[in-house]
Amino acid sequence: MDKNSLLLKIARDAIESNFNPEVKIDKEFLLSNFSFLNEKQATFVTLTINGKLRGCIGSLIAHRILLDDLIYNAKAAAFDDPRFNSLSFSEFNEIKIEISLLTAPEILEYKDFEDLKKKLIPNKHGVILELNGKRATFLPQVWEQLPEFNAFMVHLCQKAGLNPSSLSALPKIQTYEVIKIEEE
Repeated sequence: MDKNSLLLKIARDAIESNFNPEVKIDKEFLLSNFSFLNEKQATFVTLTINGKLRGCIGSLIAHRILLDDLIYNAKAAAFDDPRFNSLSFSEFNEIKIEISLLTAPEILEYKDFEDLKKKLIPNKHGVILELNGKRATFLPQVWEQLPEFNAFMVHLCQKAGLNPSSLSALPKIQTYEVIKIEEE
């Protein structure tokens, strides 16, 4: 089994184990046979049904090993995303799983909104916006739904609970990139 297939299977099994007690993840076997699962890695798990978001939870900073981060975020996307009810078993059979493996965030220095617009690369950069103790992120994939820079930034401010006018206060911006793995 290749790395991507294995990661998708782990995520799916993590969610299914909530419905079926016979589905177990043998951590000891996985960690001794696939060394990359022992490396610290930040992940996001996104669930969709018919192309519509059904849950998305993740880590921005690598603070636990890939295996644990993936299991935790897969379950959280299915059962703990505050925007959705807990995933039902019938929905489980319809979900498509996407995993994003994140690089470490880097602070983006910029002078003003126009400079920021020049430096952010759509479809490549994930963006973390932080101001006045509020924070939000959009994965690089969000550029597909919000390809226009101003709309992307306005929605990111709203997600953080900030008024879009706060962009004039030059919030802290960090960028990261992802390796995206998705089910067919």
